[in-house]
Amino acid sequence: MSRVIAAEKPDLIVFTGDNIFGSDVKDAVKSMNAAFAPAIASKIPWVAVLGNHDQESTLTRQELMNYIVKLPNTLSQVNPPEAAHYIDGFGNCNLKIHGVPESSLQDKSLLNLYFLDSGDYSSVQSLKGYDWIKTSQQFWYDQTSKRLQREYSEEPNPQQGTAPGLAYFHIPFPEFDNFDTKSATTGVRQEGTGSATTNSGFFTTLVARGDGKSVFVGHDHVNDFCGELKGVNLCYGGGFGYHAYGKAGWERRARVVVADLNKKGTGSWGDVKSIRTWKRLDDEHHQVLWNSSPSGSGVCRL
Repeated sequence: MSRVIAAEKPDLIVFTGDNIFGSDVKDAVKSMNAAFAPAIASKIPWVAVLGNHDQESTLTRQELMNYIVKLPNTLSQVNPPEAAHYIDGFGNCNLKIHGVPESSLQDKSLLNLYFLDSGDYSSVQSLKGYDWIKTSQQFWYDQTSKRLQREYSEEPNPQQGTAPGLAYFHIPFPEFDNFDTKSATTGVRQEGTGSATTNSGFFTTLVARGDGKSVFVGHDHVNDFCGELKGVNLCYGGGFGYHAYGKAGWERRARVVVADLNKKGTGSWGDVKSIRTWKRLDDEHHQVLWNSSPSGSGVCRL
């Protein structure tokens, strides 16, 4: 991670779950400290959501998030204060990315980031397998998105259209099954989709709101594709850590996401022009997959 941070110099670092492999961990706190250490040392803001393995050691999911939110430089929350009394899971939150300081949009959220707890395993006896994003979380997302879009279109400096949103969580929803290596925009599929056996409807909720441009998930370590479905890009991160399974000859990798802003004729910065993503490999040359330059061919534009 330190090598990727040095190469990309990000403004925000996101951990998309299974930050520790709980069943092999004797001390969850010690392992989390090690997992997040490069981000903390960089002094770059970071956010973590939980996967299905984090809680398999000495701490519950709530205890894990209670600890994470106290670490240096983290923007994680245990849950949003306005929804804490009803929302399922732990680690649900959103971040507003405002316009450039001293620009006319410095008080507008131009890009909205949503972080959700996709759970671990189903607690419904008739539904075996992995967990899913619950109705309460979708309600929170829907209400938050509506509020942010309303603020985007209000005075001062009302904006047209919608501010784009990106969502981060661990377990993919079933719609990821629509893509293989050939049908994806970029990247490869090398294993099945480890989604829940039921469809909770979160993808439909995203489409209905209209602001969700992409979701980013972990879970299936040797998938790293992006594919567009009904205007929403479904993207895997690709396996990053070395303490979990991978594939021989397939380098560990991190997904990079960049939002470009419009530049007005006056030289001042405006709203989001485009969102691009690529992969940085942890190989001998720190290779970039899908050219990261603004005009580079092969860029995945979200």
